[in-house]
Amino acid sequence: MDSVYKHSPSWKVSWLFVSVAVFSLFFSDIEVISLEPWQELQRLFLGLLTPDWSNLPEIGEAFLQTVAFAILGVACGSLLGFLLALIFHWRWVQVACAFVRAIHELFWALIFLQIFGLHPLTGLLAIGLPYMATFAKVYAEIMEESDKSPLRAIRPNASVVSIFFYARLPGLWEHFKTYTLYRLECGLRSSAILGFVGLPTLGYTLSSAFMEGHYSVVWALLLLFYLVIATIRYWVRPSLLPVYIVAAPFIVANDSTILFDNVQRFFTEDIVPAPIRRGESFSDIWHWFSDLLVTQALPGILNTVVLTQIALVVSGILSLLFFPLISTHFFNRIGRSLGHGFLVVLRTTPEYILAYILLQLWGPSMLPAIVALGLHNGAIIGHLIGRYSSEIRLRVDASGGLNRYLYELLPRLYGQFLAFLFYRWEIIMRESAILGILGIATLGFYIDSAIQELHFDKAMVLIVITALLNIVVDALSRYVRAKLRLRTDIDCRADDEYCVARE
Repeated sequence: MDSVYKHSPSWKVSWLFVSVAVFSLFFSDIEVISLEPWQELQRLFLGLLTPDWSNLPEIGEAFLQTVAFAILGVACGSLLGFLLALIFHWRWVQVACAFVRAIHELFWALIFLQIFGLHPLTGLLAIGLPYMATFAKVYAEIMEESDKSPLRAIRPNASVVSIFFYARLPGLWEHFKTYTLYRLECGLRSSAILGFVGLPTLGYTLSSAFMEGHYSVVWALLLLFYLVIATIRYWVRPSLLPVYIVAAPFIVANDSTILFDNVQRFFTEDIVPAPIRRGESFSDIWHWFSDLLVTQALPGILNTVVLTQIALVVSGILSLLFFPLISTHFFNRIGRSLGHGFLVVLRTTPEYILAYILLQLWGPSMLPAIVALGLHNGAIIGHLIGRYSSEIRLRVDASGGLNRYLYELLPRLYGQFLAFLFYRWEIIMRESAILGILGIATLGFYIDSAIQELHFDKAMVLIVITALLNIVVDALSRYVRAKLRLRTDIDCRADDEYCVARE
């Protein structure tokens, strides 16, 4: 093993990140605080054996709301993202999209809740805005990498619209469709967790059931959620999408109204730093900002980075353990089907919901967040690497078992593994920040606390800091991948189940 990796830059970078994660453990809180965690786990798994379907109307309403918000948010995000993709070569568009997508959907929801309340517009914008920025980036990349040869068949005096629809779109359509379907699945997960901030989606019903100890209801909700995700290719058809989009506004509609006085006050008073609002001096403004930086921002940044680096390495370790479960080089068809089902459950469950469940069982510490982030991202990367490994041809006399894993496959997969892992780095950072809403002292904890105390000016500063931190990590990820010459893009064919690497 050492002879394979001894002089490999990828191996040295790996050890650097592992060392940083081990060092971060000294600054982390991974204590199990719950007095009877195993008893609670036993009750939770008992609920899995006895799911409660007695309240189907309430469960059905939660899922209709979840699906409707996801469809509306993704539809608006994809349409606006496509328009931005056409001008994505403009630098200001790239910067604006990078900033918008660096802010998690839950943070956007917390912002819009203060402006619009529980109006459906809150959920629509919370999903649509960051998804718009992501669609713009990915659609632009797909168009940039597409085959340009059909353009040679177009007349020189053809209009721009004709060129796009007749020469470009046919070659782009399958890629657009596949990625948009993947984003709809992500939208369902995003829509589900919006319930934790008050919107009537899956998260709201799930948290209520969990707080009341109704684990059978919790599993009924989760099992139905897995079913919805697993069958997405069957109920999302191009011919049905117009029907869904037309029906969705009627499903999410409620009797709440937008008070424009609240909107005006939010932008002209609430988010204006208190010293500026009171007309105080520059020294008072600096004192206000420095106090916020020292007492909240820096501790939040430290805990967010610590959690991110530990979760990143845990995700990598788990993905290396998971990928053989679906690889043709290790298991037969039945074994791979079981492994595939296991990974589907892990990557389908939103990190926020998984962390919420583990926090209820183990108490508020970083451990539930580390496990949740590691399992979810490890399953995603493990799935991608497992599929990638199945395309590798081995020698006829190739060894089996552990030797096959260590010496035949791992050296060939390691570069692709690092590419996917570092691509998920910024995503793990965003999730680490948002998990603070659950009580872990990351940036999300201080943002949520500021909002609860009606200090919206402080919350906005902290949200901006969170976005900038995500942008910095994304830049570092790109730098590392470039130095190691790692490719992260995968072909989004129509039959591909996931296009995660383009996220």
